[in-house]
Amino acid sequence: MHAKRQGRAWYHWYSAEDSPAERRLIVKLDLLIIPYAVIAYWIKYIDQSNISNAYVSGLKEDLNFESNQLVDLNAMYVTGAVVGQIPFTFLFPMFPMNWTIPGLEIGWGLFTLLQYRAQGFSELMAYRFLVGLFEAAFFPGVHYVLGAWYRGDELGRRGGVFYVGQMLGTLTAGLIQSGASANLNGLHGMAGWRWMFIISALMTIPVAIAGVFVWPGTPSKPNLLILTPSDLSLAISRLKAVSSDTSERPKETRLQLIKKIVSDWKIYALTFWAILFLECGFDFLWWLFALVENSDLLWGPSGAIAFAHAWNFIAMVILAVWNVPEAAKWFAFNSTYTQVAMSSVLYGWANDILRHDANERSFTLTFMNLVAQSTTAWTGILAFPTTEGPSFYLCGDWAVGEKGGEED
Repeated sequence: MHAKRQGRAWYHWYSAEDSPAERRLIVKLDLLIIPYAVIAYWIKYIDQSNISNAYVSGLKEDLNFESNQLVDLNAMYVTGAVVGQIPFTFLFPMFPMNWTIPGLEIGWGLFTLLQYRAQGFSELMAYRFLVGLFEAAFFPGVHYVLGAWYRGDELGRRGGVFYVGQMLGTLTAGLIQSGASANLNGLHGMAGWRWMFIISALMTIPVAIAGVFVWPGTPSKPNLLILTPSDLSLAISRLKAVSSDTSERPKETRLQLIKKIVSDWKIYALTFWAILFLECGFDFLWWLFALVENSDLLWGPSGAIAFAHAWNFIAMVILAVWNVPEAAKWFAFNSTYTQVAMSSVLYGWANDILRHDANERSFTLTFMNLVAQSTTAWTGILAFPTTEGPSFYLCGDWAVGEKGGEED
């Protein structure tokens, strides 16, 4: 448990040492950062996953899809997301984040919109790559902004609330698609699944525009439309008290920074954990398990991560066996999302460990997500071939082997 949380109950929002002025600042930052991050992540996940909902709502028949082409589309999205993250290993400290993330959001919103006009597999592949390219930096970018404003003892809870946005996207994407199919199918001569992409874009772009005005940026490149000079001064002073880098100025050349990072154990350990939490999770709709991030407040990051993986290991064993009672399958499917519950604990931990250097923090956060996400481009094809649903036997074996490797 973080030192500043010693003696505090899990439900206490502040450290005992926070002054009234600090508490007012924390609430203001929470209201500026978290709601936009949650809503944008919710919409991002809808934009990311709506291809699967469209597939089962008529896209497969209209575009004459065959075999595992849906899996190929998802792999192309991941490829775009991985390629798009590479430049942001260095770019986050260089530009105002209240322009960077909303600008990328507008980009993925436009290419989400263009999917409504797709006439074939190749055209849709191009759009999926570009959606992934523009969405790439969102997740590490949000964690970079969280690490720029909050102390280590404050990051886990904010990151956990942020991650609920993805779960909301998982919950609602299918509902929006079913509504579009039921009520808009045939309107102006277009299939309902095409309207889904239009609706998604109309949700995405206004939120992106709002982000330019609402998001606070970072302490060195702040959005002063809402933050006052006294807010900024207090934020910087409380961060400097825990030795956080608030300047974002490079301390060495890019080559020297890379040499320092690759010669340090931290990037390898953190990236290893990032790979584990992304691999072989079922897209099931029990988002409430994401709230296990609060276990960080009880046991600390290592305890929360161990708990999430132990629970997920049990679920993967059941799914690998498969020939079990129906109730056991429901339990296992519902439990598999505990693995991603460690996400915000892990990235909050990385932010805290790397708080001394904003450029190293930017590189490592992005690299962790880049490498972990890149593994899903090929494991999805290997472990989740469309033709083997719903059991996906290989995935269960893969995940159990992975967790078994973790135990060694």
